[in-house]
Amino acid sequence: MLSHTPQTEGIKYAGSKLRLLPHILQMVQPLEVRSILDGFSGTTRVSQAFAQQGYEVIANDISVWSKVFGQCYLKNGREAAYYQGLLEYLNNVQGTDGWFSEHYGGLPDDTSAATKAKKPWQLHNTRKLDAIREEIDRLNVGEIERSVLITSLILALDRVDNTLGHYASYLGEWSPRSYKPLRLTLPRLLAPHKTSHIAHTIYHDNIFDTIEHVRTDLAYFDPPYGSNNEKMPPSRVRYAAYYHLWTTICLNDRPHIFGKAARREDSRDTEAASIFEEFRQNDAGTFLALEALQRLIDRTNARYIVLSYSSGGRATAEDLHSILSESGKILDVRRVDYKRNVMAQMRWTNAWIREAEGTNHEFLFLIQK
Repeated sequence: MLSHTPQTEGIKYAGSKLRLLPHILQMVQPLEVRSILDGFSGTTRVSQAFAQQGYEVIANDISVWSKVFGQCYLKNGREAAYYQGLLEYLNNVQGTDGWFSEHYGGLPDDTSAATKAKKPWQLHNTRKLDAIREEIDRLNVGEIERSVLITSLILALDRVDNTLGHYASYLGEWSPRSYKPLRLTLPRLLAPHKTSHIAHTIYHDNIFDTIEHVRTDLAYFDPPYGSNNEKMPPSRVRYAAYYHLWTTICLNDRPHIFGKAARREDSRDTEAASIFEEFRQNDAGTFLALEALQRLIDRTNARYIVLSYSSGGRATAEDLHSILSESGKILDVRRVDYKRNVMAQMRWTNAWIREAEGTNHEFLFLIQK
């Protein structure tokens, strides 16, 4: 185990790899690696950790909020002092009733049946959100600096929300944290003087488009995965649906919305599905999600690949072992036991398959192509 795991920052997130970070870094550390592609970067915790370890990071994700996080945590070249005055100014703007308050703000003492809908924030905080978000767009700052301010706003909203960590539904009773006032603080930025010699890159694209023109020493993949229950849809398009509000806050585009959770129209299941969550099969009887995973590994221009995958996903252990064995040499397999918070190192042979069947563990695979 690494003696020190870099501190990272992020929102409450169903796909967070925070607990896997020490094991991912330990797996990569012995390799002769300088550049790493984080292909499904999400909240960028893995990218942040790799960057702090001195690797050149190429972060990619289809979500616009992931691009904003990436620009904040990987591309910032300003010292902390530059942002302190801006954050103080934004914290002091007067709240206003705007679009976010209309759709996402609620009153804690409102008991009328007509307005007692579940909401993600209390009105005192959505009023601040409305005012701050408009003011960020008025500030004369660059794209990266703007991303730092929006990231600060999202982190602040995450600390006072009325959810279980996603925005597909909201709590019926106000959470204790939702009463707290919204306050922006400086994100945990990389120190510019320590990282200025490394140029990190951010892509906001489909992973198959990104790997066509990116070559790195190693690629880390944590694709979304659908349930292996045949009757279930593809994870209800988890990330597009769960984090639609972060998209709206980043874009500030006042989209058409639908449903009790007031989701963005473009987060509907039929519009935002990922091929890696796909539950249908091709003519040969292979799940399209597995077909996509093999295509991803085969087309990736990297000597090494680290893959994170859940035994509860679409692939069975035998299916996954077959794909990985055909795509390269499996150097290492590890299984995380979240109850004990330990990672067991396993032989890459068929022995790990017996461990995976009938369980719901997360696995890390190291492959040499």
